[in-house]
Formats: sequence, structure tokens, C-alpha cells
Amino acid sequence: MATASGARKAPGGAERPERPVGIDELLERVRAGYRRVEAREAHETVRTGGALLVDIRYAALRERDGVIPGALVIERNELEWRLDPQGSHRVPEATGHDLRVVVFCNEGYASSLAAASLHQLGLHRATDLVGGFQAWRAEGLPVAPARP
Repeated sequence: MATASGARKAPGGAERPERPVGIDELLERVRAGYRRVEAREAHETVRTGGALLVDIRYAALRERDGVIPGALVIERNELEWRLDPQGSHRVPEATGHDLRVVVFCNEGYASSLAAASLHQLGLHRATDLVGGFQAWRAEGLPVAPARP
């Protein structure tokens, strides 16, 4: 059933758009909602204590490629629970909605969706790393072997 806005009602009464949005368009939309950061800028911001760097890659990628020293590891499926300042399962670093968070994945795609999700939780300064871990490493920035 169509609504006045042209959207259709989904089960449960929520509106859904007429045309499904593909992942490329979705990425474009969410990335337009915040300013992404390049590897060198992220490094400097984190080095000076201006942001929390969060690695959302899964364990096999960290074991294969290494880790960024000082980055907080929170796998993607736990991210919102760990960084929600109001959540009962938050990490100690989740001090408030004003926290500057730079999320990174392997190549900078999943982290864009993750940053958008953090915005929905009120973490309005969340962003992601353009090119992800691979861009960081390509810039020659610090990388360490993952601990077993």
C-alpha cells in the first residue's frame, strides 16, 4: 500500500522507498553526511589525543596484516554496543556523544556504514578512514604484528 509520500508500508507499518537503494548509492549517501579523514590526518589527530581510533576488522585480517598501535579493536558486530555512551556494554573510552571516533576497516567501505550507524546513536563526530587499514599501511604509518 502506497503512502502520500510515494513510499510503501513495510510489515510493522514502517515506510520503505519505492526503489531499493544499491550499496554504491547508500555509501554515497552516508559519506555525504560527514567528512572522512585520510590516513595522515587520522594519524596526527590520534597522536595528539584528538580522536579514538577504532579497528573494526575481523581477527583473520588483523592476524594477516597486523594492527595499528593504540587502536581500540572492536569488531563490527559489537561496535554500537561498545561505543554507545548510554549503553550498558560500553567500553571505558565511550565517554560521551562528543567523542571523536575514527573507525577503520580493511579498505574503507564497511567503516563508512559503521560511522553512519554511530551518527544514528548520537556520536556526531564519528568518521571513517578513507582507504581503511590498507591506506594507512601504504602511507608507511605505524603497523605492528597482531598479538596471538
